[in-house]
Amino acid sequence: SWSRTASMRALPIVVTCHESAQVGTKLVFDHNGHLVQRCPHPRQQGSTVSLGQLFYTLPVRHKEFQRNIKKEFTKMIHVLQSYCIISTGVRITCSNQTGQGKRSPVLNTSGSPCMRDNIGAVYGPKQLQSLLPFQQLRPTDVVKEDYGLTNAELPEELFTITGFVSRGDHGVGRSATDRQFFFINKRPCDPSKVTKIVNEVYHMYNRHQYPFVALNIAVASECVDVNVTPDKRQIFLQEEKLLLAILKTSLMAMYESGVNKISLNHKPSNLKEDEHKVQRPRSSLNMSPVKPLREATRSSPAGRSSLDAFRYGKTQDGDIEDSGRGSSLSECDSQTTATPESPRCSSEATPPDKHPCIADVLASEEPLDQHCSEPEAQGTKTEPSTSREEDPAPGPDSKRARTQGSQDSVGSSAGPEPTKRDSSRSSLSKVDAPVSLQKRTAPLRFCFQELASRLRRLNELQRQMDSDRLKYRRFRAKISPGENQSAEDELRKEISKDTFKDMEIIGQFNLGFIITKLNSDIFMIDQHASDEKYNFEMLQQHTALQGQRLIAPQKLHLPAVSENVLMENVDIFQKNGFDFLIDEEAQVMERVKLVSLPTSKNWTFGPADIEELIFMLSDSPGVMCRPSRVRQMFASRACRKSVMIGTALSVSEMKKLVVHMGEIEQPWNCPHGRPTMRHLVSLDVLSQD
Repeated sequence: SWSRTASMRALPIVVTCHESAQVGTKLVFDHNGHLVQRCPHPRQQGSTVSLGQLFYTLPVRHKEFQRNIKKEFTKMIHVLQSYCIISTGVRITCSNQTGQGKRSPVLNTSGSPCMRDNIGAVYGPKQLQSLLPFQQLRPTDVVKEDYGLTNAELPEELFTITGFVSRGDHGVGRSATDRQFFFINKRPCDPSKVTKIVNEVYHMYNRHQYPFVALNIAVASECVDVNVTPDKRQIFLQEEKLLLAILKTSLMAMYESGVNKISLNHKPSNLKEDEHKVQRPRSSLNMSPVKPLREATRSSPAGRSSLDAFRYGKTQDGDIEDSGRGSSLSECDSQTTATPESPRCSSEATPPDKHPCIADVLASEEPLDQHCSEPEAQGTKTEPSTSREEDPAPGPDSKRARTQGSQDSVGSSAGPEPTKRDSSRSSLSKVDAPVSLQKRTAPLRFCFQELASRLRRLNELQRQMDSDRLKYRRFRAKISPGENQSAEDELRKEISKDTFKDMEIIGQFNLGFIITKLNSDIFMIDQHASDEKYNFEMLQQHTALQGQRLIAPQKLHLPAVSENVLMENVDIFQKNGFDFLIDEEAQVMERVKLVSLPTSKNWTFGPADIEELIFMLSDSPGVMCRPSRVRQMFASRACRKSVMIGTALSVSEMKKLVVHMGEIEQPWNCPHGRPTMRHLVSLDVLSQD
């Protein structure tokens, strides 16, 4: 009979009574939604739906749920809060009961027809003081251009947006996105792009916080698809860019008209009134078009002459030789390709000084001509230069070489004197007239096959050296800010807490760093950063802040969920210096009152730190944590009491600092983010010579 009773509890049960009925009715459904039992049941007017033992048929999931039950409870409450906010005209009451204990209220709305009243019922009147009603506007031309909607035919009145957002004042927002609710046709959803644009616009006015958001987007049902994920939280929207443009324009107009608006004494007369309200002032750089550098260079004679000077070189007078400019560049480039048939071009395209590693190999081995044919004997001969018909597109280098050769050659009486510049400009044929020059020819012993084989041997040797190095090198991250994360990952992987006491102290460097040795690895430890992290974690673990009692208890008006989190973790709040007066019999949002605040010289704390602690404990219930301002205070204390840079330390003092690093949770960086230690070198990679 127990199994039958348990199975009955696992089935959904509805008890309902119509106003015209004298007695209620009990309906029991199976897991497929079929009615399995119907019988009379006493009930006042209304309906009650009971769902028990939800994981009766899923024991594995039930076990996982019990292990993370507090996190799942927080997620469930967030979903329930979204329905409480959007469900106008409906009264919702939620309570929680653990075992045979007392029922504790979680949520309670009054059935108001206004969304604002529902927000106040869930989050209290304090949240209402910072809200602005959303005012929808048509997107401006500038915003349309940002989303590529300038020339598009946009549908009229496709979206209707209503709801509330936080003011842009500093200190009004929240430290997390835990109070952001979006609805499509009153259905809770998670539109990622909409969430992103709302937070981006808000950060333009309050960059350190996040807004409270409760927005309902009404759109035709055929323009939205909710069947994207099983939980129907992700959606596809038609004309989504138009929606983003409306949100951006409307939010900017709302915040511009608030306290963050910059008023100008002189307003431009040619700017429309609505654009002046919506558009932010732009930089003067955007108003001045700048001609591209390439176009300016192309149209400027000076720019063209300087570019041609780099291409074709200059004469002794500084003028550019422009003969054959049309096609000489492309043909010269094609001629300088290294091929076995053109050794001259290959030697010019790849000079020996460009490859020092190859030069070292060539110098250490035998000459390259042992498998090649013997070149001609070294000597000097006279060659006539070719005319324009033989070489239709001579390169500029050849022309310059011909000019220089005619000036520097010995015995220049063999060729005609060079013509004057004034006379050469009249005809290009005079410049390209054939001349007879003396050229000194030197044989070059070269073989491509032997060079390729030596390069293969060099690459194989390099790969072998790299593979040998990887066999014994454990730490590969460099000592640089960009390598901090990879260095920390290597240290976490290779060094455990027990290994710090085994490190050998080599000495102190520059009165600021401790040099240690572990097996064959040398490490450098920042004496100030390591001692600061140790002192910081000791303060975090063992310091109980003293609270200062208030004259009168202060009402916090916390939501029911936050009150439950606070009451379950009162000991953690007391260690942080907060003390409360708790009355479980009081109404929701009035069960917790603040009676004591932590104080520490110039540091002051308040309800904002309490909300931050509640948010942290919602994700990690029962874990000792500190508000961010308390961490900053501890970091400042730890910095002042730690060993400073410039302090000489004995071997025993350095050993004490190193051993302390093995006694803390995160020894890899200080509270301010500086690394505490880095790997210097492995002795195995050093040459024994």
